[in-house]
Amino acid sequence: MEISVWDTYVKREDGLTMHFDILVPSDLNDHRIIFDFGKDYLSTKSFKTAGITANRCRFCHIEQATPEMLSSIEDRGYAIIEMENCHSFN
Repeated sequence: MEISVWDTYVKREDGLTMHFDILVPSDLNDHRIIFDFGKDYLSTKSFKTAGITANRCRFCHIEQATPEMLSSIEDRGYAIIEMENCHSFN
């Protein structure tokens, strides 16, 4: 399965910037749905963040999904790859 990678940056309340990718089926291109997936992911964090905006969440590229990505997409509709500052340091 081919997936779309949406490169996403969100400010944390402590001033750090989170960087993560939202992975969705390649035929999904509705920004509202993709942003909702990002909001769902952010709701799992123990710290507060700013919202997702179009200028900070953009389509990046298409790639082939791994089995782990496919499993997450089948369960939740999306997968996340955490890149930077996605965890609390407490």
